[in-house]
Amino acid sequence: MLLKEYRICMPLTVEEYRIGQLYMISKHSHEQSERGEGVEVVQNEPYEDPNYGPGQFTEKRIYLNNKLPSWARAVVPKIFYVTEKAWNYYPYTITGNYSCLLCSFLPKFSIHVETKYEDNKGINDNIFDTEPRDEETEVCFIDIAYDEIPERYYKESEDPRYFKSEKTTRGLLKEGWRDTQDPIMCSYKLVTVKFEVWGLQTRVEQFVHKVVRDVLLLGHRQAFAWVDEWIDMTIEEVREYERATQEATNKKLGTFPPAISISETPLPACARSGPSSAPSTPLSTEAPDFLSVPKDRPRKKSAPETLTLPDPARRDSAFRLPSLFSWGPSTPQPE
Repeated sequence: MLLKEYRICMPLTVEEYRIGQLYMISKHSHEQSERGEGVEVVQNEPYEDPNYGPGQFTEKRIYLNNKLPSWARAVVPKIFYVTEKAWNYYPYTITGNYSCLLCSFLPKFSIHVETKYEDNKGINDNIFDTEPRDEETEVCFIDIAYDEIPERYYKESEDPRYFKSEKTTRGLLKEGWRDTQDPIMCSYKLVTVKFEVWGLQTRVEQFVHKVVRDVLLLGHRQAFAWVDEWIDMTIEEVREYERATQEATNKKLGTFPPAISISETPLPACARSGPSSAPSTPLSTEAPDFLSVPKDRPRKKSAPETLTLPDPARRDSAFRLPSLFSWGPSTPQPE
């Protein structure tokens, strides 16, 4: 398990970012989705928590096989997605990701993200200290203006060093901007990555944290760069934009659009299979039940205890995945 705390400052207020976050997530998901790859929204509905009050529950499927590195694609089927479930009680949110592979012998993988927002420049060292931890958490500051972003994500129009908002006059951020910027807020994100398989755990957990860092940097840059598009929106207007964009994104993916409910009437807790209180019942780092091997089923001696990846330097490697990955008689094996 690898735990890190990320702190991302923005030239916004927490109240402003409530709108900006919803707008950015919807627009970004739509832009990044292509047929068969991207983000499909399964559920988006009001949710009432006994401790945190009214919020929003969202379930998404993130199809990302082609975005994985070659060594990861070698051990996952062609059809691969991650399920994301999020409980948003702004300015507090919980997000959990679970790999959805229909092969019980695969390693257990999970991501848990706890988020809090405050109007400061990232100076609260005790924001998540509600529970004792086994070890000190690494704190990583992300600078939306001066941290390096992968070249494939870079757009000059989204670079806070060169962008200036016409409506708020904020922008053109200079070195050390966090010390002088007003207003300023900070997104505090406590991210836990867990991948239990000997020989791959450290490599995978470090890789996932690198991806998380890049995604957080890109998302917060875009939220600010698009500020003139959303700054005048009300919560009702951004929810309508969210609904329309999600339906368009699902169609773009080639999936049948689900019934997306963004009404003001919260569904009762018993209407869903989720926990009655997401924050007070932390997301489990264990795989879902349907991925677990039944306890009364005898273990086959041939079942692999570890995963051995092919040598990428050997082009003549006869590596083939186990038959559990067979999705049909005519489906080609991953290469």
